[in-house]
Amino acid sequence: MAASIPSRPLYSHDQLRRLLEPRSIAIVGVSSNASGFGSTTLANITAPGRFEGNVYRVNARLEALDGHRCYPSVADLPEAPDCVFIAAPRASVPSILQDCIRRGAGGVVMYASGYAETGDPIHTSEQQALVATTRAAGIPLLGPNCMGYIHYGIGAVGTFAASSFRGKPQAPAIGLISQSGAIGAALAQAIDRGVVLSHMLTCGNAGDVDAADLVNYLAADPRCSAVACVFEGMADPTRFLAAAAACSALGKPLVVHKLGTSERGAQAAASHTGSVAGSQAAYRAAFAQAGVVLVDELEALIDTCSFFAKARRPLARGVAGAAVSGGACILLADQAEAGGIALPPPAADTLAALRPLIPDYGSPGNPCDMTAQVLATPGHQIACFDALLSDAQYGALVVPHTTASGAVGGRLEALDGVAARHGKIACNVWLTQHPEEAGAIDAERHTHVASFRSMRHCVEALAAWHRRTDWLESQAEVAPALVPCTSRAQAAALIAASPNDTLTEREGKAVLASYGIAVARDVLARSAARAADAAQELGFPVVLKIESPDIPHKTEAGGVRLNLRTAEDVCDAFDAIVASVRARAPGARIDGVLVQPMVTSGTEIMVGGRIDPQFGAIVVAGLGGVFVELLRDTAVRLAPVSPAQARGMLLELKAQSVLRGFRGAPPVDVDRLADTIARVSELLHDQRGLIAELDVNPLICAGDRVMAVDALLVRAPANPIASQHAVLMEPAE
Repeated sequence: MAASIPSRPLYSHDQLRRLLEPRSIAIVGVSSNASGFGSTTLANITAPGRFEGNVYRVNARLEALDGHRCYPSVADLPEAPDCVFIAAPRASVPSILQDCIRRGAGGVVMYASGYAETGDPIHTSEQQALVATTRAAGIPLLGPNCMGYIHYGIGAVGTFAASSFRGKPQAPAIGLISQSGAIGAALAQAIDRGVVLSHMLTCGNAGDVDAADLVNYLAADPRCSAVACVFEGMADPTRFLAAAAACSALGKPLVVHKLGTSERGAQAAASHTGSVAGSQAAYRAAFAQAGVVLVDELEALIDTCSFFAKARRPLARGVAGAAVSGGACILLADQAEAGGIALPPPAADTLAALRPLIPDYGSPGNPCDMTAQVLATPGHQIACFDALLSDAQYGALVVPHTTASGAVGGRLEALDGVAARHGKIACNVWLTQHPEEAGAIDAERHTHVASFRSMRHCVEALAAWHRRTDWLESQAEVAPALVPCTSRAQAAALIAASPNDTLTEREGKAVLASYGIAVARDVLARSAARAADAAQELGFPVVLKIESPDIPHKTEAGGVRLNLRTAEDVCDAFDAIVASVRARAPGARIDGVLVQPMVTSGTEIMVGGRIDPQFGAIVVAGLGGVFVELLRDTAVRLAPVSPAQARGMLLELKAQSVLRGFRGAPPVDVDRLADTIARVSELLHDQRGLIAELDVNPLICAGDRVMAVDALLVRAPANPIASQHAVLMEPAE
């Protein structure tokens, strides 16, 4: 993947240390109003057993508050505070920031709203001015319009929201980042059910410090083992990818849920935070290539991240399941099949170990139905777990529970010990509708047992675990360029030389051919007689297509005729095509009619892409012809991709079975197809300053032949903007 250079360097861990790991804190805006933001922040920070550093109260109208001195301004403090929380009206913020600068504050948290999130140009410029001021002074600013943060490791509950604190966390803990303060506070309540958090960080409008900076900070923080992030959008996502790379380099999983994926959701994101919700397919592709774990439901974020904080790399791809309920076993089997998780049958020695432990009416298969009888002899249940985890086929064991009683807590403790002994992960799935029972909270403390509140989320986490493992192993690959420099220059010259912003099919195929992509031969005819002669030269049967830069979709204009077998058929088709196009598009320029050999049938594949305004060149592949819009079954990556990565794209398609031959059709040469996709991706990347979008639809694939029979190439305008043709980029539903 070739990423753009980030527009602004990421804040390092050290640069954010005073802001997010302070030894002294000042709160501007404390008052006698106990429900005010300043007062609730003060109460959260100074509660017994929490922050142990100096806490300064700032209010020019008060001499003292709760027995402690109040200072008239930050400039009057006896020491330079590491972190200043500004809980004051917007009008007073500029002067407070100047005081912070004069006193040498280490960072600022700003609650005030009414800035860029309003969409008002004046308010947006006010935010920009504040950020320019703090950046010039070297003071990181969190906000505006944010709810602060919690650093559980030092007891700094720096937020005005009601927040729980259960002491300093023990590893493995997860760091939580949320652009939305309210969602961050809601997710942080997971500590009340036993989830171990190291941080809860919010950034609101992200005027200065944004989600990417916070991810980069946590990547280098030893207190968290995995990072969970929920955000709405960002102006420069390449910075986020740089932060993801930092997580990867330090072996720290990054789990993300992105809000604003629908058209209405994207609009809400713009009005809520003033951020840009980019192409969702582009985000998905970028995350996949950066090793980021993407969860589609917010409800899955915490459980999935907690799983990744505990799980090592899988020792095997198979998953075992064991339950005392036959229904739970069926549920696991259903979800595993839907999620693509393999449940191989136990090995012979595993079966031999299981059979004496399970009643005759149970099942020692996979999933293993131990029946409720094993509860009467708890040792049998643990022995079943041990037998399954000792099987080399299995990298994980899923154990559903229908109750969260104290007895279950004891069994989970034993399961944790067994899993630790085998160096594997066990997944506890709560099926109970009352997971607050005794035992549920204690379950989270086990380092080799990850708990889920949904079987589907558990299976999806296991699938993501395997994908991330594949990604980690693929990072050693170095994909050489497939096309020499001379070909790149030739393609650029062809694109630039066209008099049309939308190249004709003939021009587009010439560009493809310069990148070594097989294209159908053609002859341009400007008369019916010349078309008939061309057909004789090429050999019957032939295809006729209108050649016009104004008609990108020829079939809809009646501009295509197939399987013409005689010269008379060709002449009639020529006249019919021209007449149809002139009737349906009277203003269209007509260069002539293309005559092509009729390519024998095969599997139709679409490959193409566009230049995304945030991520650059994107390549997409899927079933071709009308199925692109009908099925929305596509795979997307940031360009360029290697042939191996292109094969991975094909394996994502729901209809990938057609590549192996369907109802008598010959199988597709997947290696040749992957090479073609890789070459198209290289073309998009190399010519990203000249191309807006490219559609090769279809590639006809039969046996070892992979041939482009059509091409639509739209040239980028002088100032490239994002193409609004989103059909290629929509993720599969």
